[in-house]
Amino acid sequence: MAHKYIYLTPQGLKKLEDELELLRSVKRHEVAQRLHEAIEEGGELEENAAYEVAKTEQAFLEGRIREIEEKLGQAIVIEPSAPTDEAQIGSTVIVQENGGNPEAYTIVGASEAKPKEGLISYQSPLGQALLNKHAGEEVFVKAPAGELRFRIIKVN
Repeated sequence: MAHKYIYLTPQGLKKLEDELELLRSVKRHEVAQRLHEAIEEGGELEENAAYEVAKTEQAFLEGRIREIEEKLGQAIVIEPSAPTDEAQIGSTVIVQENGGNPEAYTIVGASEAKPKEGLISYQSPLGQALLNKHAGEEVFVKAPAGELRFRIIKVN
């Protein structure tokens, strides 16, 4: 199977590493404590609701830890490069749609994308349209409502 890479900004990498540390230390301890308390209650474990909830939480926690470890193992960190006027992964691009207000978007890897916060995936229609483009160029993006036109104001 081909190795799949995940592009992350340095901030995205730190966020995942911080979450992993929290899950491994604090959250694992909390779940283990709840499991211990549920077992101490006694009775049949099959009928113990607190035990079932804690076991489910433990399974979810361990799954999330494995997911983050896998992402980190596949991560390629997008280091800020020397300023260029060409949009790349990691670039912040200021665009204007059909003469509207300028909006800034940072092109990131899919796992970091949060369009409402201005973080768009390089795999998204807008992200793909912006890649390798320069200030002054226009790009067109197919959307459910029709084709959208963006003028690139600035690339950082």
